[in-house]
Amino acid sequence: MRKKLEGNGLWESSRMMLPEHKETIIRRQLEEGREARPTLDPQEMELIEKALAESFHEHRTVTVRMFVEYEERELTGIVVLIHTFRREIKLSISEGEWNWIKVDDITSASTFEKGTLIGI
Repeated sequence: MRKKLEGNGLWESSRMMLPEHKETIIRRQLEEGREARPTLDPQEMELIEKALAESFHEHRTVTVRMFVEYEERELTGIVVLIHTFRREIKLSISEGEWNWIKVDDITSASTFEKGTLIGI
């Protein structure tokens, strides 16, 4: 009996597992890998918005880092459209390829000017 209570012995020794138990185990494992959303102060948000505006108005390449639930993602392109009401940008990555990105999901942005990196 003692062996069943050690580690994962209770589940491994069970001959039958209910679907609800299996779903709960999977959900807990996913939640362990979930990242916490970083909190940005108003100055950082202002710098991000400035970099996005520069990319839009001056057609500069911008690299944005985004918060995604389980990882951090990075995309590089030019901002071709800004929806201020929905707080979204349309980032053109290459010819015919683009992504809609929520401004609130962006954790940092950097623009490129003539081969140099301006960190924002």
